[in-house]
Amino acid sequence: MKKIFSFQFLFLFILSSSIFGQTKVEGVVVDKSNNPIPFANVAFKNSSEGIVANEDGRFYLESTKDYTGLIVSSVGFSDREIILDQSVTYKMTVRLSEMESLKEVVVYAGKTSKKNNPALDILRKIWEKKKKNGLYLFKQYQMEKYEKIEFDMNTIDSAYMKNKLFKGMEFVFKQVDTSKITGKTYLPIFINEALSNVYGDNALKKVKQITKANKTSGFNGNQQILAFLNDLYAEYNIYDNHLSFFDKSFTSPLSTTGIDVYNYVLRDSAFIDKKWCYNILFYPRRKNELTFKGDFWVNDTTFAIKNINMAATKSANINWVKDIYVEQEFEVMNDSVFLLTKDYLMSDFALNKKEKSKGIYGKRTTFFRDHKFNIEKPAPFYKEEVNYLDQEVYNKSEEFWEENRFEKLTKDEKGVYKMLDTLQTVNRFKQLYSLVEIVDSGFINKNGIDYGPIYSMIGQNAVEGLRMRMGARTFFTPNDTWRLQSYLAYGFRDDKFKYGVTGKWMVNNKKRIIISAGNRRDIEQIGASLTTTNDILGRSYASSGLLTFGTNNKLTNVNLTNVQLEIEPLKNLTFATGVSYKTLSSASSEFSLDYYTDLSQSTTKSQVKQSEVNLQVEYAPNRKNIGFGVERDIADSPYTSLFVTYSQGFKNLFSSDFNYKKIQLFYRQPIIIGPLGRSDVVVEMGKTFGYIPLGLMSVVPGNQSLFSIPNTFNNLQFYEFVTDQYATLKWSHDFQGRFFSRIPFMRKLNWRENIGIRTIYGTISDQNRLINASGLNYNAPEKIYWEYSAGIGNIFKLLRVDFSWRGNYLEMPEANKFAVKISFGFYF
Repeated sequence: MKKIFSFQFLFLFILSSSIFGQTKVEGVVVDKSNNPIPFANVAFKNSSEGIVANEDGRFYLESTKDYTGLIVSSVGFSDREIILDQSVTYKMTVRLSEMESLKEVVVYAGKTSKKNNPALDILRKIWEKKKKNGLYLFKQYQMEKYEKIEFDMNTIDSAYMKNKLFKGMEFVFKQVDTSKITGKTYLPIFINEALSNVYGDNALKKVKQITKANKTSGFNGNQQILAFLNDLYAEYNIYDNHLSFFDKSFTSPLSTTGIDVYNYVLRDSAFIDKKWCYNILFYPRRKNELTFKGDFWVNDTTFAIKNINMAATKSANINWVKDIYVEQEFEVMNDSVFLLTKDYLMSDFALNKKEKSKGIYGKRTTFFRDHKFNIEKPAPFYKEEVNYLDQEVYNKSEEFWEENRFEKLTKDEKGVYKMLDTLQTVNRFKQLYSLVEIVDSGFINKNGIDYGPIYSMIGQNAVEGLRMRMGARTFFTPNDTWRLQSYLAYGFRDDKFKYGVTGKWMVNNKKRIIISAGNRRDIEQIGASLTTTNDILGRSYASSGLLTFGTNNKLTNVNLTNVQLEIEPLKNLTFATGVSYKTLSSASSEFSLDYYTDLSQSTTKSQVKQSEVNLQVEYAPNRKNIGFGVERDIADSPYTSLFVTYSQGFKNLFSSDFNYKKIQLFYRQPIIIGPLGRSDVVVEMGKTFGYIPLGLMSVVPGNQSLFSIPNTFNNLQFYEFVTDQYATLKWSHDFQGRFFSRIPFMRKLNWRENIGIRTIYGTISDQNRLINASGLNYNAPEKIYWEYSAGIGNIFKLLRVDFSWRGNYLEMPEANKFAVKISFGFYF
């Protein structure tokens, strides 16, 4: 489930009453009983400019032209013409009367019929032709692309203008405008423009985009914004059955399953660009589903879409987003080719969906031009750059932009750029922005040093008692090629200091060749995950969770030193090799890691000393990386992940104790199943060749905390199962409210259903049992262990509760048969 972008800009909500269009109307459409009429059609008289009211009957319509009349219509009601006495008319109430005669028009009562409906006949033709339209007609294509992304504050009352928060920044009010979609006032606070060349090969199924120029004003270099933009504005094809927005799968109005979720009405026909087209209105059959309402024009011979306008229904089960509006225009290139020339997407982010709620607009406008076809490029041309950063792209002059923009900036837009650049120099703004960055990232930056993270300063466990931690890292820009990071921790019960320090240096940018080294001395819950890495600063919640259950005294003193070399020869394919040396000893008198040094059981030791050489391969196709530095952020969108690691232990190297070979595999596959939600499948496998002590075994990770922890077993305690070879399968599915939305009394809650199952099979060799001197009885899940869960998510929009049941091994001492786990998060 996609995590929401933190609203960093809420402190800048501003209002202005400036008016941009020539004719504006806003209001609500009702019946004679004053009940709202959903999805009514509202259009200026004698024009093609119109809009579909929302499910509450509300509408806003704006035009740069002067109009004196408004036509309002809805199936089952008589059309009504409204005379506009003035250019701006707000808070209108348009009352429609039910038709007295069925002869005036075909009336669909409630849901439209699936039989004898001409709109559905046209829809079936669209399905038949959709793979023969547009860019699909050609083997190769190329075109120029201009994209503008903008964030705006909206719907702020005048009281905000007098708020002390904005002292010293009053000049920003001069740039407030009015949205032609919603009628709300807004103030731009972030603008990004990009010019690109796009190349595609339908035979190879490859697309490459080469950026020629990029310009940003407002919050320059903010990694969180860039990650959000990368995730928010994923590409989509209106002809696809399902359109993905915010990790939610909306049913497209052109979907082959659209008949089951939409009502369709053939509303009009007319010539558009000398082509005869039909106009079809669509709106959802049920509330709370991920659907749209709007209309489209389609050609009568090619059945290609000429233009489409649609808005997500407000009752759709999606958090923090009040409106999603999509507008696309297709140009007739010749008798049979309709190509996308304009794509406009606007989202209104808000804390709630009330009409007057304040929020943030996220807008993307994309234009395409200069199409060329069947110019073949060699296959290597489409190879993606691993880490290419051309600084010249970001340093284009104003003259370049004036000459190459697809649309010239208006006087008002030029004023916005000047305002945003000026805002960056205002101390008051810098202070506010720094505060929001601290809350969002968890780090406090001073002169290139980040102090934190503040959210992990306090912890506790059975050995250390209350634990305090302070950390720091270098952070000059998001694209730093080197980074140093360290922390210092102190336990009040054991009265000991712990620390970790690491450094990374990217010696080659294009192939991301990175050298890293570090050392950590700390107390850890080893076995908190099956697939292990030698991350110096990594720490599991099991080692310092504030809310845990049961006895957790099986903690280990870890002294780990690691040196690693990493390379990414192909995008999202990473190879790494490293050498590590670690010592392990029990941190508690109630827990032992004792072992026999060999199979003869002649000598016992308590401390494990081990040298390893590691080889790792990670492949994550479709992962979206943010930034070009030694450390990158990852956009929070679903992607496949495969991780394989091989470790070789060497006896007598630096006093190392054991020879062994270990191989581990981790595979995660998200599966989006259209309107049925999303599944996540995780497979982990591992095997150790050679005998090893408890400290090096593969411990099945339990979860003794109140919170859900990925890749653990909710009904297991620490060290309940131990293995030296294992295979796990975990499956979880989020129905995203599919069934709750069908239950009337639960519909408004917007809760979401979750189910899952977790299984593991594992064994222990006789040799590993033989050298065990720890006193811990080895149990392995030789009969597959399994547990299952069901949960409710999106409670109060941020809480999820999972109920987990143990499927077997119920006879084991202190077996946890039932568990409740919670998690918090701001998710769409």
